[in-house]
Amino acid sequence: MKKFLIIFSLAFGLMFWSNNTFAQADPPAKHGVTGNQQGGGAPIGGGLLILAGMGIAYGGKKMFDRNKSLPEKE
Repeated sequence: MKKFLIIFSLAFGLMFWSNNTFAQADPPAKHGVTGNQQGGGAPIGGGLLILAGMGIAYGGKKMFDRNKSLPEKE
């Protein structure tokens, strides 16, 4: 089982590493006379907070359910 896990993790890692090697290079920072900058100003902070909050709530529910199903020791 340990050998399978090592081989699986190496294959999985190589799959994503090779995907990055074929990636296209970034465009130059400035384009023409107007001076357009690369990238945008998309706000992702709110979505990350919601995702983190949902993960914490899910983990808390799983812990609560697990503790509720365990028999109490006296």
